[in-house]
Amino acid sequence: MRISPDDVVFFEYGFVKLNLTIVTTWILMAFMAIGSVLITRKLKSRVKVTRWQSVLEMIVTGIKQQIEEVGLQKAERYLAFLGTLFLFLLLSNLLTILPIYEPPTSSLSTTAALAISVFFAVPFFNISEHGILNYLKSYVKPLPIMLPFHIISEFSRTLALAVRLFGNMMSGVMIIGILLTITPLIFPIVMTAFGLLTGSVQAYIFTILASVFIAAAAQESGKETET
Repeated sequence: MRISPDDVVFFEYGFVKLNLTIVTTWILMAFMAIGSVLITRKLKSRVKVTRWQSVLEMIVTGIKQQIEEVGLQKAERYLAFLGTLFLFLLLSNLLTILPIYEPPTSSLSTTAALAISVFFAVPFFNISEHGILNYLKSYVKPLPIMLPFHIISEFSRTLALAVRLFGNMMSGVMIIGILLTITPLIFPIVMTAFGLLTGSVQAYIFTILASVFIAAAAQESGKETET
């Protein structure tokens, strides 16, 4: 049994390696890009809209509400990043119902890349909102001696995000694989349904944690702006 889709290598030349994780990620990215174009190309502002537009509006509205509840008032500024993050994770996990599909989130390289994206998104959004000086000041509050602890906190929570998502997704895939070999009928169906639920929850938790990190940094930078 494969622990990670990284084990399936299609092409390798020196340090350049094309594995199943990369291919699956590219396919998901293309699917999301093409799907967004097809769904949004005929958007209407009339009372009567298509079903696809209704679903899209529900998703966008739901994500905006969650962003605002975390504490980010200008939800539109964060919607593209956090919305894409959530939809990628959700789609990646929901497609596990396909028999030959292996989610890229079961690879530590993918979850690490997502966590690194959050790591850079925190200063990006806050610097663009409050300025680089106010953002850097938040690292030495309440005392300059706190600087190394703030830096360690930034890296540790990024690592925690990656390992948490990787562990949950990998364990789910492995459990389903084991049950398929032991009881190939009833239990895999139940575990697949449970895996879909767990995957959806993990996508939600990961996105909410990313929102909380951005909001926390924004709050600290905002205090510096006020002073």
